[in-house]
Amino acid sequence: MKRRTLIAVAAATCLTVGLAGGQALAQGAPVVVGVSISSTGPAASLGIPEKQSIELMPKTLGGQPVKYVVLDDATDPSQAAKNARRLVESDQADVIIGSSAVPPSLAIAEVASHSKTPQIALAPFAPKPEHLPWVFPLPQSVDVMGSAVFDDMKAKGFKTVAFIGFADAWGEAWLKALQAREQAGDFKIVASERYGRSDTSVTAQTLKISAARPDAVLIGASGSPASLPMRALHERGYKGQIYQTHGIANNDYLRVAGKASQGAILPSGPVLVVEQLDDAHPSKAAGAAYVKLYEDKYGAGSRNNFGAYAWDAYLLLDNAVAKAATSAQPGTAEFRQALRDALENVSELAVTHGVISMSPGNHSGFDARSRVLLEVDQGGWKLRSQ
Repeated sequence: MKRRTLIAVAAATCLTVGLAGGQALAQGAPVVVGVSISSTGPAASLGIPEKQSIELMPKTLGGQPVKYVVLDDATDPSQAAKNARRLVESDQADVIIGSSAVPPSLAIAEVASHSKTPQIALAPFAPKPEHLPWVFPLPQSVDVMGSAVFDDMKAKGFKTVAFIGFADAWGEAWLKALQAREQAGDFKIVASERYGRSDTSVTAQTLKISAARPDAVLIGASGSPASLPMRALHERGYKGQIYQTHGIANNDYLRVAGKASQGAILPSGPVLVVEQLDDAHPSKAAGAAYVKLYEDKYGAGSRNNFGAYAWDAYLLLDNAVAKAATSAQPGTAEFRQALRDALENVSELAVTHGVISMSPGNHSGFDARSRVLLEVDQGGWKLRSQ
């Protein structure tokens, strides 16, 4: 009898410990999301709406409690690297979101890869091969967005194109994409100029472009600094077609560029014109829900692609954390690995910018469903294609 009693007590104890362990796995330490974004500096028009969107995020992630640690990197790669090291070493982040622009995002990627911490970047770039396993650049790639722009140039019969863009990785990526289409015989590049994100004048560059008389000009820049060559070309009476990148898709750019931006064509995520989308568009529901949440807080017309990228990072993590938490506890190397694996295997996830499907060789995840072509019309955005 005593033996049976001892066995029963031991079994009950094991059951209790097992249940407690399962509960701890489900409701233990919070998921720590480290964030480094450019809420000041040249990319502030991108980082501020991203920060505002993060402030709207729920208090749970994938059914787990969540803690967001939000830092400003001032669009400075050195500060971004410092932020990333602090988030990993002091805050024990399970994942890092950031940054807003390409140069600070690249700096974070170094730390994320070294520490084996997943990074969801809010700027598009091609990670170094050794960084790729841990880095997920969320926005649409230059290849995805650029093809819409270059196809439009070709359809319009433009034979000569000029380029002016940032003297950094973002500008370089767009110039290389343009050069690839030149090599394919689609058009000829007759001028190529660069400028810094913090420059206040591009007079010399635009004089050279105007002298080349191109059919079209591509501005490979982002945020409000992308308005600088647009205004300079307008002042010099340039009448050809001007193209911008999805890096300008926010209302602050429209305010700074003013009338000089009339008629500019750019690729964009669909959330910017969600009301103009067909009801069958895969991002219609997610985009409309986000826009309502954001504009209820910050006012009608305040939406922008960059805040939506941050929201898509939340939707992506909400999906991945729910899977990772079934096998590991937040705050551990095992959880970071499980989270990385879950991110890499997400499939057909509808978000505000399109549909995400990742794979070991594709950590961006957006395809042609993530873009529309827009035209600046009377200070607003007009849908040209879906």
